[in-house]
Amino acid sequence: MKTTLATLTHCLVILMATGNPFERRGGSATSGKEKKMQYAAWDDVNVIAHGLLQLGQGLKEHVDKTKGQMRDITAKLKVFNGTAADLGKESQRLQEEGEVLKAKARGLEDREVQVLNETAELREKTAEMQQERKRVDERMNKLEEKMDDMLQGEGLPDMNMGNTGNYSDARIIQWMLEAQNKRIDDLVNRIQLQQDKLEKQNVRIRTLQHQIQLKKERPAFRRKPEETVQNGSIEQRDSPIEMASDCHELFLRGEPASGVYTIQPLNSQSFEVFCEMTTEGGWTVIQRRQDGSVDFDQLWQAYQSGFGSLNGEFWLGLDKMSAVVKDTDYILKVKFSDWRDDSESIQYPIRLGGEESHYALHIQETSNGNLESALATEASGLPFSTRDQDNDQKSDTNCAKHLSGGWWFSNCGRSNLNGRYFMSPPPKQRHQRKQGVFWKTWRGHYYPLKTTVMMIAPAVIENKS
Repeated sequence: MKTTLATLTHCLVILMATGNPFERRGGSATSGKEKKMQYAAWDDVNVIAHGLLQLGQGLKEHVDKTKGQMRDITAKLKVFNGTAADLGKESQRLQEEGEVLKAKARGLEDREVQVLNETAELREKTAEMQQERKRVDERMNKLEEKMDDMLQGEGLPDMNMGNTGNYSDARIIQWMLEAQNKRIDDLVNRIQLQQDKLEKQNVRIRTLQHQIQLKKERPAFRRKPEETVQNGSIEQRDSPIEMASDCHELFLRGEPASGVYTIQPLNSQSFEVFCEMTTEGGWTVIQRRQDGSVDFDQLWQAYQSGFGSLNGEFWLGLDKMSAVVKDTDYILKVKFSDWRDDSESIQYPIRLGGEESHYALHIQETSNGNLESALATEASGLPFSTRDQDNDQKSDTNCAKHLSGGWWFSNCGRSNLNGRYFMSPPPKQRHQRKQGVFWKTWRGHYYPLKTTVMMIAPAVIENKS
């Protein structure tokens, strides 16, 4: 387009610049003489050329604008065509849905007719049943009247003497059935009472067997040194009072109330424990969390000896726990609650090793429930770990340092009741929430529990809760 306009302009300039090559002189033509060539003025040529250039530029701008408008129109047409196609599809879909709705409407009409027919049938059956009921009521009234006439006598028949002439057969049968039902009820009550007594005797027998076993393993009396100086000599006398080895033995001796007691396991020094007395026996409490008043992020030595207050938050101590259990069959009960005051408890049959095994916890058996799986069952036992003694099952991570506190870690994600105590709601940072007190299979890895209690008792105890 630019080349064509330039060529046209050049030609027009030449034509306009070139005048008539022949011009008449003196107003008449002269034959045989060459006429002189005339040229237009240069200013006129410039004016015409400038006008043509402006005309070409205007035409060019108009063409460019027209091209832009054509492109816009083309794009809009494409959009319109797409919209028209979508509308066509939507129209087809609506048409299909309309056909389906029409079919459903026809089905509903048929169903309505069927329901109306069934309703009419039900009304007829209802009327028939009402009539039948009236007939039954009338028959029952007649039977009641007959029974009243038959049961006019008073007193009970003398079955031994055969003095039944004054009583109708119906009265005798009724009396016999009532007496039989009463005897059956009495027998059922007696059987229930006997069963309850047998269950209590069974519990008592098992606890007595355990106590006899303890008696066999321990001397009948403990020597309690009471030094008295008489004539320069020191005398020792035997004390007939023997300390209990755990809270369940205190329960068997008649201690009914929960509280702080002094116990002395076999071959161990005496120490104080908190005993929780229940209907089934006495439990030795080994851990309690309730308000965050005690820092459980302690080192190995503190977890060995114990810390905290027995009347508040505390950890009894691995040495004391091991002294109570002494590789015998015990039950570990774990109780916890959340911030909605919902509570849960579980029990494990356990054994607990000594310091040489890093106080390895052996889980004897567990049920298939998800709640119990938060504390792993390792055949070799699960050793205790703290941040200064890494005994967990994760080779590349110190779980006690990565989380917080000391625990029987199999890995760093199942449970930790000795972690940091967080009030609800927990911290927003994920690495901080990991350090809380949690039991993954109950409320999840990042839910901070409100309270936890851990307690142990001999395996002979029977939990009825």
